[in-house]
Amino acid sequence: MKTSVDLLQLVECVGDAIIVADAQEKIVLWNPAATRIFGYSEAEALSQSLDLIVPERQRQRHNEGYSKSMETGTTRYGTSLLKVPAKHKNGSTLSIAFTVGMLFDANQKPNGVVAVIRDETERFAQERALKRRLADLENPQT
Repeated sequence: MKTSVDLLQLVECVGDAIIVADAQEKIVLWNPAATRIFGYSEAEALSQSLDLIVPERQRQRHNEGYSKSMETGTTRYGTSLLKVPAKHKNGSTLSIAFTVGMLFDANQKPNGVVAVIRDETERFAQERALKRRLADLENPQT
């Protein structure tokens, strides 16, 4: 038996951020999890550039990659899980992990990107602390 899925309800209820940006990098979809993770309301995020959440020092590389993806219709990341820093509304840095997919219009011309994003800040901090602790145990100061 095939069941129909309300895609809007799905986007609204998932725990990971779902962000869609158009070909010009303007945000066109921002779900409640994106608000929880990044601090911006949907109204604040919609029609803004992805620079809203991309840290200053990553912007040039991000913008070049985005433009190339829009030109070629491909992303070199495919189904890879990307781990990068991001920017919260309050200015703090987040550690995020995400996958990205290309979106196309009816003529198969690239017209946007979707990203599914998870906040890994706490887990990354715990991992760094464990690595420091292990290094301290392996190299005790005498």
